[in-house]
Amino acid sequence: MTTTHPFGSAWLALEDQVAVVTGAASGIGAAVARSLADAGAKVALLDLDGQGAETLASQLRSQGRSAIAIECDIASEGSIGKAAKRVADELGACSVLVNNAGMLRAGGLADVSLDAWNQVLAVNLTGYLLCARAFSKPMREARRGSIVNVASISALHPQTGSGAYSASKAGVLLMSRQMAVEWGPLGVRSNAICPGMIRTALSATFYEEPGFEARRAQVTASRRIGEPQDIADAALFLASPRSAYVNGAELVVDGGMSSMLMDMVPRPGFNRTPAD
Repeated sequence: MTTTHPFGSAWLALEDQVAVVTGAASGIGAAVARSLADAGAKVALLDLDGQGAETLASQLRSQGRSAIAIECDIASEGSIGKAAKRVADELGACSVLVNNAGMLRAGGLADVSLDAWNQVLAVNLTGYLLCARAFSKPMREARRGSIVNVASISALHPQTGSGAYSASKAGVLLMSRQMAVEWGPLGVRSNAICPGMIRTALSATFYEEPGFEARRAQVTASRRIGEPQDIADAALFLASPRSAYVNGAELVVDGGMSSMLMDMVPRPGFNRTPAD
């Protein structure tokens, strides 16, 4: 899939910039990597699924884009260090980081195992910190760069049965603002995206259930489920110099779902149907 931008890729001023995307083998990460490559950036696709990342990188190269794949465990400081060296050696100094890799382990606060809790935080929160430290180093030295941290609406609204995930994503939001405060004076911006319900490989089976998609779409103002490209477009803007004065922000991309609370409260004669 190739993305066409209405103002052309030059408008984004990302040509020849070095961008790193974690969790880039599929879903949101893959869409972000494609969009950055289409905008002319040299993209490093990091993922624990090295083969999946290589498959996408090969596709991008066949289209004339600049892309490399790196198998990387973002919960490992050593693995990130090796990835950072390879990016520097093969592509140059990083100027864009999209922290996207994540994981979910089901379980409420009363019963989630400590191992599962620690595993989720190690990837979703500590992993973001480790990547930001490693890949922002050349940004801080050059006094320019952008970090985009993919969080979740679960960071803003409690979700039964996924306490570790929600807590980790809430941590991402505060840490993203902390990065903005600490590194903003050094020319490095840090912003977060909170995706709503996005159709990815992990959730694809949900939508096979009859009526499921319609019920989910009903609780969004846009009356549809989001696609990975919806998040990629937001990430592309935040990564580019076009958002130069956006720093420490949290962008909710959920089709208006977070504005639907009062419409979900039963009110005879007032509630609207999905078609309205």
